[in-house]
Amino acid sequence: MDIVHVPGEDRGEIMLYTLSTCVWCRKMKRWLDEKGYAYSYVDVDRETGAEKEAVMEEVERWNPLCSFPTVVVDQKECFVGFKPERLQELVSK
Repeated sequence: MDIVHVPGEDRGEIMLYTLSTCVWCRKMKRWLDEKGYAYSYVDVDRETGAEKEAVMEEVERWNPLCSFPTVVVDQKECFVGFKPERLQELVSK
């Protein structure tokens, strides 16, 4: 699995499951970049074979509908879509 780590301020573990062609996924990454927060992401559509199967299983564990972006914070909380207010709430705890 090709996980990309983006350096920045540590606000907990922020993991994005995204599609490279998804406008909302790009907006979520841009918002995190503007805030200067550290996060990780994987562009699910760029994975192949066993890696793609593994990442889709992970997405489905958090989000049975497998929609994007799927955002997981500290391996505890998950939400789907471009919701910067929700992410800010979760990383401010």
